[in-house]
Amino acid sequence: MSIGFFIIGGIIFSVYIFFTIYNIYYSGKKQKEENYPNLDESVKNKNGLL
Repeated sequence: MSIGFFIIGGIIFSVYIFFTIYNIYYSGKKQKEENYPNLDESVKNKNGLL
């Protein structure tokens, strides 16, 4: 096996890890928006910011 296989494999693995982390972050954000749509407002009201 040449070093090229390891370089290409590393690139593919890095892209896979990037999209996995992005998917976890995006899904968590989307779930928070859908389940708690007024969370930011209630937190601000509780803290006396509004």
